[in-house]
Amino acid sequence: MENTGYTTLTRQTGLANEMRIIANNIANMATTGYRQEGLMFSEYVAGLDQGQSVSMAAARIGLTSMVQGTLTQTGGALDLAIEGDGFFLVETPNGPRATRSGAFSQNANGELVNAQGFRVLDPGEAPIFVPPNGTGFHIAADGTLSAEGRALGQIGVFDVPDRSSLRREDGVMFASDVPFEVVLDASLNQGFLESSNVDPVGQIARMIEVQRAYEMGQSFLETESERARTALQTLFK
Repeated sequence: MENTGYTTLTRQTGLANEMRIIANNIANMATTGYRQEGLMFSEYVAGLDQGQSVSMAAARIGLTSMVQGTLTQTGGALDLAIEGDGFFLVETPNGPRATRSGAFSQNANGELVNAQGFRVLDPGEAPIFVPPNGTGFHIAADGTLSAEGRALGQIGVFDVPDRSSLRREDGVMFASDVPFEVVLDASLNQGFLESSNVDPVGQIARMIEVQRAYEMGQSFLETESERARTALQTLFK
């Protein structure tokens, strides 16, 4: 296969990967705290003899949109949404993970947990105790949790100096090799949840663009295949 064929194949592979990502974004439009994912094409250039070069494009760089989603009022006493930058931190078997999904509840041990059952952490990265029979929960803008006027603890909000250090594990949770830092000026909204930040119109439009680009590449490969077949038939007549 000639270089043009290899180049087109790598492009087709990247477009297929992007189509899967777009489909996943659309499927998670209603997922609380979901972050829209994207894909960036990069180019690999290799030098050849006599000053020539060849390049290959590949979709290898994942992108995550950190644009804030719409805050939707739920009225839930333990539902929280962060206004501005920052993440909640939850304790998982693989270490702390950051998330914007603030649909919290109490587990059987009286600990504040997220929808997956992972414990929510305070600014000191310790679990937060919530009395199972507690009532009148109030969460201040700085994350201070109280029940019937008695302070119980503080829900931590964290971030990292460089967002590129975040590794996407799924649509709502992120890991980082860089230690998380407490955000001191965080603003929390009790009784609200942050919706997915997926742009449905933009994603559908991009899906159409990717599909057309893929069809164009497929047409090119078929034309090249026919050209090579014709050349071989002519050569061996």
